[in-house]
Amino acid sequence: MELMKSKHAVYRIAYHIVFCTKYRNKVLVGPIEVECRRIIGETCYKYNWKLLNIEVMPDHVHLLIQTDHTTAPYNIVQNIKSISAVYLFEKFPSLKRNKFWGSGLWSPSAFYGSVGNVSEKVIQNYINNQHSS
Repeated sequence: MELMKSKHAVYRIAYHIVFCTKYRNKVLVGPIEVECRRIIGETCYKYNWKLLNIEVMPDHVHLLIQTDHTTAPYNIVQNIKSISAVYLFEKFPSLKRNKFWGSGLWSPSAFYGSVGNVSEKVIQNYINNQHSS
């Protein structure tokens, strides 16, 4: 993960994000998996998010995304879910007819984990020892 800079900030921020298909339907296989990977990669590129890793499982997706300090992880997930669902339903119309009629592709929930280069304990010690430096 690289150190990034903007006009007023220096940052190294990445998120481990996991989200599931609605009803945990195992539909992200074969050509749907391939297209899901591609559209998520394109979405990250479009929004200038660095996709460090992706794994598409039959009923959920794992992402490792590095982003700037002004982007909320919730917004990342909302954009990726929305764009990918619209695209996958257009590309694979039977997907909506057979499994997701009347609903979206993705479950409304997600997991968000922050990723860093040091542990929480190291940061706690660093903060606690500021006055003794």
